Amino acid sequence: MREINKFIVHCSATPNDREVTVDEIRDWHVKGNGWSDIGYHYVIHRNGQMFSGRPVSIKGAHCIGHNKDSIGVCLVGDDVFTPMQFDSLKKLYGMLANVFPNMQPYGHRDFTDEKTCPNFEVKEVIC
Repeated sequence: MREINKFIVHCSATPNDREVTVDEIRDWHVKGNGWSDIGYHYVIHRNGQMFSGRPVSIKGAHCIGHNKDSIGVCLVGDDVFTPMQFDSLKKLYGMLANVFPNMQPYGHRDFTDEKTCPNFEVKEVIC
């Protein structure tokens, strides 16, 4: 198993009132970017439902320079997320923190000046 130190949260940067499926995001990443699979390990829909993307055992493609030791999670939406999404995000983090005790939560924006994603302070929501 990979050593995981980071839980990096992203947003889909799509309209807040539009649901986006894992398959749609996979198409953007595979057909649009030429990647082998979706870049995220998990996607959380507006209703809080969680879906698996890339297997956790495989390095993601979601945060340049930090994919090797991280899990990438995408919340569907842009800058307004539902309470159900935040509940699922907390549950997912808690579940994975039991498996990867050195893992810390971050937003994509914590690793680049070019992004504001996920448009909230992740540690305030999770911790």
